[in-house]
Amino acid sequence: MYRAADLERTLEAQLVQTQRALAGARAELTRLDALAEAADARVAWERRLLVAATLSVRRHVAAYRRRIVQIYESGEPQYLDVLLAATSFSDFAERWEDLRFLIAADRQTIRDREQAQSQERLREAAYERAKLVVADLQVRAEASRARAAALGEERQNLLAVADRQRSAAARDVQSLDDLSASEERALERAIAERQRELEAQRSAPARAGSVSPARGSGRFVWPVHGPITSPFGYRTNPFGGAPDFHPGLDIAAPSGTPIVAADSGQVIIAGWVSGYGNYIAIDHGGGVSSAYGHCSRIDVSVGQDVQRGQVIGAVGSTGHSTGPHVHFEIRVNGAPVDPAPRLP
Repeated sequence: MYRAADLERTLEAQLVQTQRALAGARAELTRLDALAEAADARVAWERRLLVAATLSVRRHVAAYRRRIVQIYESGEPQYLDVLLAATSFSDFAERWEDLRFLIAADRQTIRDREQAQSQERLREAAYERAKLVVADLQVRAEASRARAAALGEERQNLLAVADRQRSAAARDVQSLDDLSASEERALERAIAERQRELEAQRSAPARAGSVSPARGSGRFVWPVHGPITSPFGYRTNPFGGAPDFHPGLDIAAPSGTPIVAADSGQVIIAGWVSGYGNYIAIDHGGGVSSAYGHCSRIDVSVGQDVQRGQVIGAVGSTGHSTGPHVHFEIRVNGAPVDPAPRLP
């Protein structure tokens, strides 16, 4: 039987899983955004270093070009020519000092230029790597955004399905409640009519050789032995949660446990009754009858006389049932009464 509560729990579990996945995707998107911001900051820093290195290289290149022009214009392409052009020892010494300073400056210029060029290459490589990292982060962030959007849409779809299923379940429960009430009234009328027929038969003159139907003693026994899971009276309906009247005792027992007649009498109903499942009703005379619902099997037939303690069927979970048990009723003139005070 379709159960709205199970479906609702399943949908709620799916909704919780979707919400967790959505939260994870949002956390991943936040983390990727933070990484992207850090990468952007690093790229900006590398750009500033690259600009500074580029300016330094340009300055050294300009100085180197000026030095080449100076040597060319002065006609001194070699340092030895400068020394040989000295006119005295003091001039040679001065020229030597100047050359030492010039050579050191030229060497430093060359080293600075090479270092600047190496740094420029490193900066360009770092910049290219940073661009690749940023592009990858952007792709991953876009994928996370798409996944988050898909999860959000799935969550909305699940909520819509859950709402539709709740509405359908509420309608089904209401229909079951209305149907159960109508069936119970029809069953009460059928039992009362059958009891009136049997009373009329008993009051008529007995034919020769005929056997009178068994009559109850008024002393009832338990149809099965087990815990009472739902007493007589008002309770919360297990199929809808609304309060309703329970016209008997629910006695739990393993499926297949024999059910015995609570008192002697004649079987007036033995068959399927919607809601009660496999159903047995016994007339005990004097307007008193007993009923046994949700049976897994029926071992008697309509019109059969049974004795108190005789096996009439077995425990089951047919009809509107939440588990193996027997629904036991005692009715007086068709109206249900509490069976508990009548049982030992």
